[in-house]
Amino acid sequence: MIPISVCIIGKNEEKNIEKCLEPLTRYPFEIIYVDTGSTDATRELASKYTDKIYDFEWIGDFSAARNFSLSKASHNYVLILDCDEYLTDLDLEGLYEAIETHPRGMVGQILRKSFSDSQYRKEYSYDRVDRLFHKRNFHYIYLIHEQVADIKTGYTDYARYDIPVEVDHFGYVGTDDEKRIKAERNNALLFKEIEQNPEEPYFYFQIAQSYNLIDDYENAYLYYKKAFELPLLLENGWVHVMANNFINVMVQTGRAAEALEIYSPVYEDYAHSQQFLCSFGALYLNQNPPQPLKAMMECVKALQCTPENEAEDYSGVALFTMGYANELLGNLPAAASFLVKSAEKGYPLALEKLAEIRKNMEERGTV
Repeated sequence: MIPISVCIIGKNEEKNIEKCLEPLTRYPFEIIYVDTGSTDATRELASKYTDKIYDFEWIGDFSAARNFSLSKASHNYVLILDCDEYLTDLDLEGLYEAIETHPRGMVGQILRKSFSDSQYRKEYSYDRVDRLFHKRNFHYIYLIHEQVADIKTGYTDYARYDIPVEVDHFGYVGTDDEKRIKAERNNALLFKEIEQNPEEPYFYFQIAQSYNLIDDYENAYLYYKKAFELPLLLENGWVHVMANNFINVMVQTGRAAEALEIYSPVYEDYAHSQQFLCSFGALYLNQNPPQPLKAMMECVKALQCTPENEAEDYSGVALFTMGYANELLGNLPAAASFLVKSAEKGYPLALEKLAEIRKNMEERGTV
């Protein structure tokens, strides 16, 4: 059995801390909680689940707090979680096997299901994030939206592997004011990073993410574009996340033609991704005039992609886009058929669109 320490930092997280820590107690992990200045009941609640609680004076640097938590871990292998992430699935034997079959110079990625209140996105999305590593090989860098980096080289483009750990993430769920305050706080630190590293695209990407998550699409567009114009390493997962988000923001701001112009020359760099193909397909529907046949071609490619697991399956999105494309072509029965399949895949917008299509079919007498 490989000993593992779970390291968590937090401040004023009384509404989240128990939901974060309680599932971890079911496993033979050392739980490290570092508090960065709570004035509520966070520390008291955390003490119900671990006696490894430490205080760290907040200095406006998330990496400093993360690295302090690593220093308190008794074990070399560390699993990192946030207070607003709740463990939903963990295969312990599979986790041990993954560690044993990969060198310690690689980083393990968990599967994260992130929930959002935005009116323009699905209620949740999936991504993989770097969270398990050997602390003698890796540590954290950057003031905020900290990244795991090789201690010797400082690089963040190391090899990665999947680990059987899944969490639900509720980072941007709350009132509009709560989300706006969080975005402003995060961006204040990111602007400091940009002052020191003006050619690092990651910081512009993260500022754009903050604006995107509070539906400020104009500012999101400006910072995604700045990030895109700087040199990008395709090995970094966030670059592919940005491709989808940047396209969607350009659609929201009436820049679909620009999105096509920007991403067509680099299409092959991203076309292995089912999610990107879905975004590109939807992009054709937002051209003036719409190009539904090209949209369907992209979605057919997306359906031919084999996702690594059910959580990363975007076929429901592809089927929805094909339904919409057929509606534009005037083929309502085909549109309804694709939307039924999309709904069966669990895509949340499909049923509403299907009801609209069926109503139109009834009015035209084509049911």
